[in-house]
Amino acid sequence: MRIILADDSVLFREGLARLLSDAGLEVIAQAAGADQLLTLVAAHHPDLVIVDIRMPPTHTNEGLQAAQRIRDLHPDVAVLVLSQYIETSHVVRLIGERAGGVGYLLKDRVAEVEDFLEGVRRVGKGGSVIDPEVISNLVGRPRVASPLDQLTPREREVLTLMAEGRSNQSICERMYLSARTVESHVASIFTKLGLLPSADENRRVLAVLTYLRS
Repeated sequence: MRIILADDSVLFREGLARLLSDAGLEVIAQAAGADQLLTLVAAHHPDLVIVDIRMPPTHTNEGLQAAQRIRDLHPDVAVLVLSQYIETSHVVRLIGERAGGVGYLLKDRVAEVEDFLEGVRRVGKGGSVIDPEVISNLVGRPRVASPLDQLTPREREVLTLMAEGRSNQSICERMYLSARTVESHVASIFTKLGLLPSADENRRVLAVLTYLRS
């Protein structure tokens, strides 16, 4: 997996590059700003970009804007955004209409090395990952009536894990359920959310988007 890193903190960037290299991943370039990142992506066409949301010059959302532009111009390049803070509106903006090859993690998650590397590999392979802290925040906020109200507590738990990017097998292991039970919960979620039969991966994306927007 060929990766480009973008963060204005040299120490964080170099540390992250070392962590990824030690895990057998290839960091092909590094950027200190959003404009430099876009130039590097166009020149090297990596498999994955890891970018901080807050970048120079204003340190607000330049990284997020660059990530969205990369997804528009280079749809086959996966994007993993790192943030110091929980900003749920940014998650929805980043995912847009497709949740494949995209991730949003808090920077603190890097310290949990194995989980972080699992998320990097998942996004790089076309999957998705959303930080569990962000998911908890989304679950806890007040909501207007939505199709999610039809889900049982167990189905909501399954959908939460789906939103984190977990496969059915991973959900089995996390919830200590059989594969058949998880498949039954997933099928029920699709039905209650009105997602007609299609490729399961597409319905998982649509289910997650429904979850995030509600």
